[in-house]
Amino acid sequence: MTLKSWAHLLPSFQPYDDLQIILTGLVGSAVHPVVAWALSYFNGSVVLGFLFGQIYRWLPGRSGAVKGAAFGLAVWIVMGIFIFPALGKGLFASQTGLGFAPTLFTLLMVLTYSVTLGIAYSLFTTEPQENSS
Repeated sequence: MTLKSWAHLLPSFQPYDDLQIILTGLVGSAVHPVVAWALSYFNGSVVLGFLFGQIYRWLPGRSGAVKGAAFGLAVWIVMGIFIFPALGKGLFASQTGLGFAPTLFTLLMVLTYSVTLGIAYSLFTTEPQENSS
């Protein structure tokens, strides 16, 4: 999202702003923009990181990158089916008036994160070795 902002990509596609509006409606008063940003980072680093670690061995693929890509694709599908409609953007952000660009952008964003997560996880963990005796 930082790269998106810096490069002026899809300037009218602002999911953090949409999340802030939803949070304001839930709590009944204005919510500082940092709250939506921090909530997204917490979700990505803590919640999804924990979930990835728990299901890593069952993800398809032999490498961390492939397992990360499978996880990312699943997260992207959930985000497209549940999160974007909850933010009023339609399935896979189809109601943004920006065509296919937000859908492709979110896929690339999620895959960048999840493949990196998969590679890092595979480097810092050891899989149990099968006993070949």
